[in-house]
Amino acid sequence: MASSHLILLPSPSCRSLSSPRLGFSPVRCATERQALFNRIAPVYDDLNDLLSLGQHRIWKRMAVSWSGATMGDRVLDVCCGSGDLAFLLSEKVGSYGKVTGLDFSKEQLLLASSRQKLLSKNYFSNIEWVEGDALNLQFTNGWFDAVTMGFGLRNVVDKRKAMQEILRVLKIGSRVAILDFNKSNQFLTASVMEWMIDNVVVPVASGYGLAEEYRYLKSSIREFLTGKELEKLALEVGFSTARHYEISGGLMGCLVAKR
Repeated sequence: MASSHLILLPSPSCRSLSSPRLGFSPVRCATERQALFNRIAPVYDDLNDLLSLGQHRIWKRMAVSWSGATMGDRVLDVCCGSGDLAFLLSEKVGSYGKVTGLDFSKEQLLLASSRQKLLSKNYFSNIEWVEGDALNLQFTNGWFDAVTMGFGLRNVVDKRKAMQEILRVLKIGSRVAILDFNKSNQFLTASVMEWMIDNVVVPVASGYGLAEEYRYLKSSIREFLTGKELEKLALEVGFSTARHYEISGGLMGCLVAKR
């Protein structure tokens, strides 16, 4: 049985985080979004499987591969949710590597930790769960060999700041892979996305009593950045290269940027 490493730091409201090892800084976040992800945590994985027909697992494997994580690496999954990307990273880096899964939702982290205890593979013991803020990462400069972020950048209140923080904690020459819904400039693709949210995602979520929680998806995608805009942002904050890959017929996308 894998041991669970869950660090529930003070709630990211107005309290400060402190650590003599890494020098934690005060955490500030959007409390409404934090509450939303706490509410959906109990059914988050079931809904992901149902709404994507299991395809989200393929997309996440692609993101982990694009991150460049290898055996023995120290890696970070920002906005880790219930831990899917962190578990995949754990397999990549092996028992000599180290995975940190960070999220601002305590309920999601508790779910990730519970899943870790149920999994039989011993190398999942190399994962540590940390409650923290994507806009103020509590790690020293150049700490990680690779970073991933799945369906998180769209939800942070300051995307530029989040990208700056990821750049800061990455080692020179290392990469980040950011997976999310793709904001398409193509009318047909965008129309299909909105139709699916209105006629598939929200009705299914309503069966779990979460219609309002999932209805926000449409506006969050509309307010998100296109692939070209994500590439531009990455380069502006200091990444040396950036490329956005459209996947799943343009419904999803993954930004891969190198420090």
